[in-house]
Amino acid sequence: MGASVTKGTFLFTSESVSEGHPDKVCDRISDSIVDAFLSEDPHARVAVETLATTNRVVLSGEVRGPDTITHDRLKAIARETVKAIGYEQEGFHWERLEVDCYVHSQSPDIAQGVDAAGNKDEGAGDQGLMFGYACRETPVLMPAPIYYCHAILHSLAEARHAGSIPGIGPDSKSQLTVRYQDGKPTGASSVVVSTQHSADLEQDEVREIVRPHVENVLPEGWMCEEDEFYVNPTGRFVVGGPDSDTGLTGRKIIVDTYGGSSPHGGGAFSGKDPTKVDRSAAYAARYVAKNVVAAELAERCVIQVAYAIGVSKPLSVYIDTLGTGRVDDDDLASAVQQVMDLSPRGIREHLKLSRPIYARTAAYGHFGREPEPDGGFSWEKTDLVEPLRAALSGAL
Repeated sequence: MGASVTKGTFLFTSESVSEGHPDKVCDRISDSIVDAFLSEDPHARVAVETLATTNRVVLSGEVRGPDTITHDRLKAIARETVKAIGYEQEGFHWERLEVDCYVHSQSPDIAQGVDAAGNKDEGAGDQGLMFGYACRETPVLMPAPIYYCHAILHSLAEARHAGSIPGIGPDSKSQLTVRYQDGKPTGASSVVVSTQHSADLEQDEVREIVRPHVENVLPEGWMCEEDEFYVNPTGRFVVGGPDSDTGLTGRKIIVDTYGGSSPHGGGAFSGKDPTKVDRSAAYAARYVAKNVVAAELAERCVIQVAYAIGVSKPLSVYIDTLGTGRVDDDDLASAVQQVMDLSPRGIREHLKLSRPIYARTAAYGHFGREPEPDGGFSWEKTDLVEPLRAALSGAL
């Protein structure tokens, strides 16, 4: 990520995909399985991948948890998830699809490195690096392109589930190109929405169904010119979902995070319990970055954390406020580590992540959502603002 995304006049594009996109179907199945294990055992270990294709779902991975969660139950979870998304089409129907389950027990070698024992604290579930990001472009401190991409598809999905837009299917994608002037977003130069639809709807009809879900989401004055508003640009999108394109867990990591406005460490989130730092440390990095910006310590903030498998403390904590910080970035990195324990256990306990709160994250972004009463999206809270300001009181 360079200065091009923080200053000057330019165009920047992000995309989102809906809950019915083949990869997102797989993410939600995997996260529903995580929730099932955590509901019965907050200390369960889960790493489950899903593949979906024409009337078939394949589950694989390794787990450690209660014996009550059998292969039959995992298959039922997959089927229930597909039903909840809304798939009842010939090539992908929740009731008729075949579900194969190859989930097995976690390797004892991994368990040995991750578990706390004696004087050894719980270690990271894998090596890796994770990034967090926040900026002032939207009220939830997310980049504007990805935030509005998600909002367009979420609006369409809510209307579909409510039955107010008959003929629209579960599979859809959005893409938004935003015009920046002096580093600030000022409007959409183009909008692309592709959505699955019934065979009796024409392209122009789909366009008018989609239009209000774009115009109502974008800020006033942001709508693009009519010839830059593309709806189903191929002309027809009847066959969709895993029937038209194979889905896999973890293939939409840029959609899940910042839409390309920030670096990404490369690890996917879905299907992983919170001892996996790919997930929990990325949530913690977003949480810290958001609090830095909410505390008015910077206009933009990128954070990187890195871990080694079996080691509890992060190997590094790096902060870059992209020239917008009110204090030195190194001082900020020190303050962050004073106010939050970034070990795997520290993150999990601080954000209370060992709860069944993950299926809801599988579509429309893991970040920029509202914290929920049961602990969902706890990483979006801004309760570190005062501790951060206090830790930096001498530097402000």
